[in-house]
Amino acid sequence: MTLTPSPADPLSTLDPWLHELQDWIACESPSADTAAVTRMMELAARRAQAKGLRTESIQLAGTPAPALLVSNRAAGDDRAGILIIGHLDTVHPAGTLARNGWRCVDDRLYGPGIYDMKAGVYLALEALGELQAAGGRTALPVDMLLVPDEEIGSIHSRTLTEDWARRSRYGLVCEPARARTGYCVTARKGTGMLRVVAHGRPSHAGVQHDKGRSAIREMAHQVLAIEAMTDYAQGVTVSVGLIEGGTTRNVVPARCEIFADFRVPDQARGDALLARMRALSPRDADVTLEMTAEMNRPPMEPSDATLALLARAQACASQAGWTLGAAPMTGGGSDANFAAAAGLATLDGLGPDGDGAHTLDEYILVSTLAQRLAFWRLLLQSLD
Repeated sequence: MTLTPSPADPLSTLDPWLHELQDWIACESPSADTAAVTRMMELAARRAQAKGLRTESIQLAGTPAPALLVSNRAAGDDRAGILIIGHLDTVHPAGTLARNGWRCVDDRLYGPGIYDMKAGVYLALEALGELQAAGGRTALPVDMLLVPDEEIGSIHSRTLTEDWARRSRYGLVCEPARARTGYCVTARKGTGMLRVVAHGRPSHAGVQHDKGRSAIREMAHQVLAIEAMTDYAQGVTVSVGLIEGGTTRNVVPARCEIFADFRVPDQARGDALLARMRALSPRDADVTLEMTAEMNRPPMEPSDATLALLARAQACASQAGWTLGAAPMTGGGSDANFAAAAGLATLDGLGPDGDGAHTLDEYILVSTLAQRLAFWRLLLQSLD
């Protein structure tokens, strides 16, 4: 599907590379549709190859959709370099574009996945490609790792990201800038998941109520205890987001299951919270609890190296004509969590300004794209 702006559309006056971004929007790539994500990877690979960059498709264990590695490394150059991290899967199911359309209203360009995070990947790739096509060399080799499964927890690509993070010197992540501020991200909370299953004893709710042991009643106590682990002062949040139990109205329920999400600002608080969760015990001695509690993304904690990288990025942004700030710690996770936890100085949220991630009103601000592109070119050239 090729998106053609109307004569009155301000896109008609923009550079050709922005029109190619429209093709990226049209190539819908929901995480669960491996064929669609693969097509998106191939589209990005063709763009990189057209700019003279080397590409490699990397098959991941457990999923047919590959990751894509783009690089400007010269043969035999094995130095630790700059790692650009991005993902090309989206949360939007196939058909979203046909149902909801795309549009450019004033300065806002709307499209599923454009803010999170196809535009960010495109800008970084375009900057690297322009440097390569112009014969400009970066002081350090640049490797761009694009994964197919970030929106579902990077369950297949995590080890690949961590491996590249350990062999790199700087990490730059193409997630979108913080909404309404344009700031980048230097700190993210760690994210985790808790699953609890209560096993009780079924009985007839009218004839032998006393013989039953209600798993739902037990779980009600556990939900209150779990939710009480939220501590805003410590930056810890716990939310039971899903509950399921019982079979029918007149049976004392024998089973109840919950899933909870938790966020922590650092590993120490994460370890303490996990210990509390794993120490949960049933109120009813005749009910048993089955439990799984784990972190799926470690906290992204700012280091001195990250703050030094931020200062260099801020200088490049100033040279490009805008001011780059650092947002407060955010509760959302990204692949930056993995890179930072592996010891890599990492900046996140370097994509374009906009808002509406994961919604049908997702958009980027067209007027900020030229400055962001200039910023990426300057940053990739300045890091050594």
